Amino acid sequence: MIEELEKLCASAQSEIAAAADAQALDGVRIRFFSRNGELTKLAERLKDVPPAEKPVAGKKLNETKGILSRLFDEKQSELEVAKQNSSVDFSLPGRPLTTGRLHPITQTVRLMTDIFRRMGFSLAEGPNIETEWNNFDALNTPADHPARNEKDTFYIATPPHPTEGRHLLRTQTSPVQIRVMKTQKPPVRIICPGRCFRRDEIDATHGTSFHQVEGLVVGEDVTLADLKGTLEFCFRELLGQGTQVRFRPHFFPFTEPSFEVDFKLTGAARGKEWLEIAGCGMVDPRVFEAVGYDAEKFTGYAFGMGIERIAMILHGVNDLRLFEQNDVRFLSQF
Repeated sequence: MIEELEKLCASAQSEIAAAADAQALDGVRIRFFSRNGELTKLAERLKDVPPAEKPVAGKKLNETKGILSRLFDEKQSELEVAKQNSSVDFSLPGRPLTTGRLHPITQTVRLMTDIFRRMGFSLAEGPNIETEWNNFDALNTPADHPARNEKDTFYIATPPHPTEGRHLLRTQTSPVQIRVMKTQKPPVRIICPGRCFRRDEIDATHGTSFHQVEGLVVGEDVTLADLKGTLEFCFRELLGQGTQVRFRPHFFPFTEPSFEVDFKLTGAARGKEWLEIAGCGMVDPRVFEAVGYDAEKFTGYAFGMGIERIAMILHGVNDLRLFEQNDVRFLSQF
């Protein structure tokens, strides 16, 4: 029986090596490993081997099964790899790997953050869900102000805060200023970029979700001249050194005096119209009182502007909705 096992092992090895495809290899499996295969028939004859020779024959049978099973599996893997490679045309050029990039809004936020960091501003952030007190009351916004109406603000149907009123999606990043002043004594010099939410009609220049960057400076002897110098430097760094900036008197509940800021770009390529770009003013003393600052000792200024509007100006985009549609053809330009 030992000789028969050796002959069978040699024959099976030869046929496994010669199998050119999966069909031929399956034929080898049927011949040697199936229920009626030659290896199975030899195993059945083990009971007829004399008792003295049975241990040696049994060991040889197991060794033969192990060798042939390993060779069969290796050949099967080899044929599968060959089949996969045969379906690949290695003469074709490689496919380039596309890399991601920052969204134009994120690029604009980082550009503005870099400008203000160079002027000594720190970055401050806060939650998107705010309380009425942080979003309105602490900012000297009266109870009958239109912005507090449910037609203009997204209120959240949760139990109100015991002392700070209902919860809402912040309408501006100004609550970050309040949070900082509640925990930090002057001097304060921060910018607060982030997402805001308002119930506006969606069109080319408005959306229910948008981004702002606001700034706050508080200290002793902070003046309107400091505010003007800061914003003029910012817009000239953003839009070019030839940018003209003007301040128009306006009203905001949390600043007094208050101004809207317009800019004009020189050169025919960019036009000569004055365009509104920001709001600003000296912090109202009532805001300082709300956060526990000494309004007699400290003064400060605040400003805010829309990130999408600045991105539209920088890149010549005429529809704000393009930034939210995730069209790769649009976004890949930036």
